[in-house]
Amino acid sequence: MPKRNDLEQKALHYVVNTGYNGVLQSDLWRELDASSREGSRVSIKLEEKGLIRREKELQDGRWTYRLFPKRLPASIETIVDCPCLLCPDNARCDPTTVISPKTCQKLTDWILGLNTEKQVPLISDVTNDVSTLEDDSLAESLDT
Repeated sequence: MPKRNDLEQKALHYVVNTGYNGVLQSDLWRELDASSREGSRVSIKLEEKGLIRREKELQDGRWTYRLFPKRLPASIETIVDCPCLLCPDNARCDPTTVISPKTCQKLTDWILGLNTEKQVPLISDVTNDVSTLEDDSLAESLDT
């Protein structure tokens, strides 16, 4: 029987590789060649650590959980359509000037479009990250 930490690592890796679609908890423990009890314990442990999110789901007349990664690794596909990459004002763009990411309508539209295109389940994380960045920028501008 594999060690629990090994199972947790393998489980997390598998869940992350499923991306935004997630994986059924029962499929996960089958993939790991673990018992349903071990699979359930590992899933709960990963959720407690804040690494995955579990959502109850009815599958074939039985209740189970679908597991989603809380964060996905960054890839070039995530930014390939970002308007900043080809923006003629990119060199002059700065949060402290008139040309700023804070006021850029193209950037705002692109960010809002990310949620509808990929059905991102964790938009609250993105919102929290953005508000934290804005608060930091506001604090910096107040300091000067």
